[in-house]
Amino acid sequence: MSSDKIYDLIGVGIGPFNLSMAALLNDHSEVDALFFEQRTSFDWHPGMLIEGTKMQVPFIADLVTMANPKSHYSFLNYINEHERMYPFYFLQRLDIPRREYNDYCQWVAGQLDTCKFGKKVESVRYIEDNETYFEVFVVHTDTGETNVFKSRHLLLGTGSVPMMPPSFEQLPKEDVFHTAQFKDHIDRCRNAEAITVIGSGQSAAETFRELLKEQREHNFRLDWITRSPGFSSMEESKLSLEHFSPDYVNYFYQLPQPKKDEVFATQGLYYKGISTHTVTDIYDLLYEYSVGGEKPNVGLQVLTEVNGITKKPEGKGYEIACTQHQEGSSFTHETEVVITATGYKPYVPDFVKSLEDLIEWDEAGRYMVEADYRIKKVKMTENEIYVHSGITHSHGVGSTNLGLAVHRNKIIINHLLGRVAYPIPDQNVFQSFQPES
Repeated sequence: MSSDKIYDLIGVGIGPFNLSMAALLNDHSEVDALFFEQRTSFDWHPGMLIEGTKMQVPFIADLVTMANPKSHYSFLNYINEHERMYPFYFLQRLDIPRREYNDYCQWVAGQLDTCKFGKKVESVRYIEDNETYFEVFVVHTDTGETNVFKSRHLLLGTGSVPMMPPSFEQLPKEDVFHTAQFKDHIDRCRNAEAITVIGSGQSAAETFRELLKEQREHNFRLDWITRSPGFSSMEESKLSLEHFSPDYVNYFYQLPQPKKDEVFATQGLYYKGISTHTVTDIYDLLYEYSVGGEKPNVGLQVLTEVNGITKKPEGKGYEIACTQHQEGSSFTHETEVVITATGYKPYVPDFVKSLEDLIEWDEAGRYMVEADYRIKKVKMTENEIYVHSGITHSHGVGSTNLGLAVHRNKIIINHLLGRVAYPIPDQNVFQSFQPES
């Protein structure tokens, strides 16, 4: 089924960034928009919605507040409408439970008719006829029915997907899995004799902490292996947090691409370290478990490169080939369950290939992006492809930070409307990233 109607904007994917756009556009009736998501409902990293985990940004970084604090879709209004204002007041925290952020986003998504779940964007074509537009083919995930929509502009918010080392991918998924699937496999972990977590970031730490809390009840051996020099805390000082500001994004954007790649490679602790409170929780548990001279059945192995994994020739479990990379010594680690915290990579949908001739690509095969989040095109057209995903190479360390989602959407909306619907302040932080002219 198709329609001659041409929408102003179609968003692909409904994660926090595109959900924020949908909520903000609800105040701009002149923009006719639709957003499609292949999942049947909003669910933000469901495999890591562990009890006790907290957001790494304050609640003010919700879907709308930093553009319109009066919006119906603010987190505080969500709290109010759920009659939780006094409990939240007494909580006295800026950081909110991760589960509550997910519930808040589900509350917003459930009120927006422009958000269509269970609908997968299968392909996109750029049409140059009497007028130009994108033709978007959308498959209903339950029925298989395909509908065709037309739009002047696209907004890609397809997020990221878990990365697994190649040698791990072919192994049984009930035994070897990514932290993104941790909650789905928690019962398997409880029944294992030995579990190993590989990686050193926040997801690895939260998974290890959760397993450590349950270890004594279920009596499994628990190991944590990382190639990093240590289990390093994330850089969370207030002046360091200013790297997640519009000011730093603007500074980073104007650097030459080789310099961007060089700088970004040094900034891991801004976004890949472990929150101090998580490290503290883990240490406190280890300390308590050691009272009375008892030795916890736990191993924390740093400076260790994982080279590969094989199924044990006899019995259950796996052998992991490891190298302590400073000494150069090799050893084999045995375990029954392996959980990898090996990060995520931007998800570039297959349909983007059909737009390859329209998009400008860099030497590394990444699409090139304007400062205002439009993909650069090889020819002049009135039709834009705005993008939220896969822009760390162009916009830096804050590209996936929820504290910048609303700011980015303000810029996109201003460009979409051709006017300043949302003023953009020139200065937002105290420090300067380049000499004042």
